[in-house]
Amino acid sequence: MSKKPFIIACVPAYNEERTIAQVIIKTMKHVDKVIVCDDGSKDMTGEIAGHLGAEVVYHEKNEGYGASLRSLFNRARELDANVVVTLDADGQHNPSEIPLLIEPVLDGKADVVVGSRFLGDSEKRNNVPRYRRMGIRMITGLTDATSKNGVSDAQSGFRAYSQKALDNLKLNENGMGISVEVLMEAKKQGLTVVEVPTSCNYHGTEKTSTHNPLRHGISVVMSIVRLVVEDRPLMFLGMPGVLSLLIGVFFGVWMLEIYTTEHYIVTNIALASLTFILIGFFAISTAITLYAIIRITEKLNSKD
Repeated sequence: MSKKPFIIACVPAYNEERTIAQVIIKTMKHVDKVIVCDDGSKDMTGEIAGHLGAEVVYHEKNEGYGASLRSLFNRARELDANVVVTLDADGQHNPSEIPLLIEPVLDGKADVVVGSRFLGDSEKRNNVPRYRRMGIRMITGLTDATSKNGVSDAQSGFRAYSQKALDNLKLNENGMGISVEVLMEAKKQGLTVVEVPTSCNYHGTEKTSTHNPLRHGISVVMSIVRLVVEDRPLMFLGMPGVLSLLIGVFFGVWMLEIYTTEHYIVTNIALASLTFILIGFFAISTAITLYAIIRITEKLNSKD
């Protein structure tokens, strides 16, 4: 007889005293343990969660969604969880769909399962505001262009992780960009990512949301850019740097030709040449430095 899997729900929370109780109570019906990360809340979020039987991990100050997930994952590893489910504390996810979400993990078909708000006919059933839908689509497109996971909802916080995923995902983002980082890291580590259609309830969560949608979107896009550059610095910094250097040389040669024939320096061309050369030199130097750091880090990790 096979051992029953130990399933833990991880809930990052910041000032969610209005909804945290119902999220915990509903979630407890489908998992063995609930862990809440109180990310420096100024209200009773942590106290409510603790009184309801959830284990609470406290951050002294607000560190961000990514930092909360990392703390939750660390605790889940300590408890030797077989499956981890993540869901938001604002009530937008339906805990009764947890069995659907974890099924591919339990069947050994996936390491990371994303609950998609846009898969199949789920988009018709979900009341995702139009501006959020457009933002999520844009971020998902950028994510797919870099990670090639083919997901339809890169920003869903309703996910399931296998023990293998927990052990192999190396995450560093503190903010909302961790959702994208998970997918990029999963691709790098050879983990299997699948999606299942899930519902999402935005009624009431828009007014209580602690995340400004525009700031959230900009933060995630900047995280994607940073992650891509850090992952492949020679391509995304080195090549543009070489191009900039060549343009600078072109302007420099043009300036010298004019000086040779007409005996005066065109200031604008000279400044353009200097600017492009400096930008190119800086980009190439940064790319080489990042590449060296990445290689050293990889060697140290392989020794561990």
